[in-house]
Amino acid sequence: MNVINLMNNHVSVRDFKGKPLSKETKQKLLTAAHAGSSSNFVQATSIIEITDEQVRNEIAEISQSAAYVKKSGALYIFVADLYRQATLLETHHKSLAPIKNMESLLVSVVDTAIAAENMAVAAESLDLGICYIGGIRNNLTRIKDLLHLPKYTLPLFGLTIGEPIAKNGVKPRLPLKNLVSKNQYNPDEFTDLNQYDQVMENYYLNRPSHPKKMDWSTSQLKFFSDVKRPEVADFIREQGFTLK
Repeated sequence: MNVINLMNNHVSVRDFKGKPLSKETKQKLLTAAHAGSSSNFVQATSIIEITDEQVRNEIAEISQSAAYVKKSGALYIFVADLYRQATLLETHHKSLAPIKNMESLLVSVVDTAIAAENMAVAAESLDLGICYIGGIRNNLTRIKDLLHLPKYTLPLFGLTIGEPIAKNGVKPRLPLKNLVSKNQYNPDEFTDLNQYDQVMENYYLNRPSHPKKMDWSTSQLKFFSDVKRPEVADFIREQGFTLK
């Protein structure tokens, strides 16, 4: 399968065989992650493999994804990381202000997301399944303590990888007309969701597992009915970032 078809057939996998990934496979995945684009070659990413069963079990509970976090062939935590640069600046008696601002944090977050997606695509090219675990942000303080994270780091998400037992069908994405325009933002086209809601309602009603009556707009109204994880901003400040 070529890489474009591979990407177009992406699905999240939550049912793994539980067989550990080989050392060779993990090396390939880590090398792919490390090859991702990086703003100004900052390389503001660290990847922590969770091999300790007790730590993995606690992360599974924190993220409320025990079934697939515990059974996957590997679990990685992706960390936006400017601690290396902070250490370098301190060693040379330089100000840490350029590390702490919002732009630097965004650079580290983007670098880390790119690295993770590189790993995900590489995994799927090897016929493995993946699932991102954003639920680690349910308790970032505990994740920080478990992983002994220093200042100027932010754990973003986990990534489970393994041999899939089963895969759901590919979810229909928003039509390109809802997210692509030329030269300027097109609010009327981007917010016309009637066609997509019909497609998603049909998908949810007819999917083999967990069918339900739902369309995309309804799912978004439900998801954004309350403020999610307001404590994340406080955690980021505690880690040394100013958010300014």
